[in-house]
Amino acid sequence: MIRFENVGLRYDTGPEVLRDLNFQIEQQSFQFLSGPSGAGKTSLMRMMFLAVRPTRGVVTIMDRDVSTLSRTELPGLRRRIGVVFQDFRLLDHMSVYENVALPLRVRGREEASYRQDVVDLLRWVGLGERMQALPMVLSGGEKQRAAIARALIDQPDLLLADEPTGNVDPPLARRLLRLFLELHKLGTAVVIATHDLSLMDQVSARRMVLADGRLTIHA
Repeated sequence: MIRFENVGLRYDTGPEVLRDLNFQIEQQSFQFLSGPSGAGKTSLMRMMFLAVRPTRGVVTIMDRDVSTLSRTELPGLRRRIGVVFQDFRLLDHMSVYENVALPLRVRGREEASYRQDVVDLLRWVGLGERMQALPMVLSGGEKQRAAIARALIDQPDLLLADEPTGNVDPPLARRLLRLFLELHKLGTAVVIATHDLSLMDQVSARRMVLADGRLTIHA
């Protein structure tokens, strides 16, 4: 699914924020990404989402070398990746329902074919009564859940979640983790960046730890 070979990343002329990264994310795998604040977790996730290209080294995603991808090829590859951002990135002029359904609309699907799936997922994440609300009236936790539902609705080949439980209480965090695990069982490769050790302790999964720009992996 993903391969990093001797990858480094720097912004402008500054020092490398990530360096000498060598790892693979296998298809249908599940792993956590952890590390202290400022370690580079978000930068690493952005490279995996094709939002940032490496300064050096080779990044291969779904058998494609990202350095050779044209702008016209990027959208198609990104549609196979579900992403939960820390800043949510909901569209303010759209309702919760419309935000979550957007990836399906972009694919050209008719609403009748997906409406019940969207409704069921929103109920699962506790937003069944907020489907017609606009993002501006949602709490931080509600926005987080809407962003998670949007990332999951199309059953992506790869899910990248950056602190997906950071704004919810522990019971809901456990429920969302179960949702990620169910998606994993359906064949999605999952990478969850988190500071929450108690969340990671609930699952026997590979842990990728960033510190000082370098990555270590614990099975």
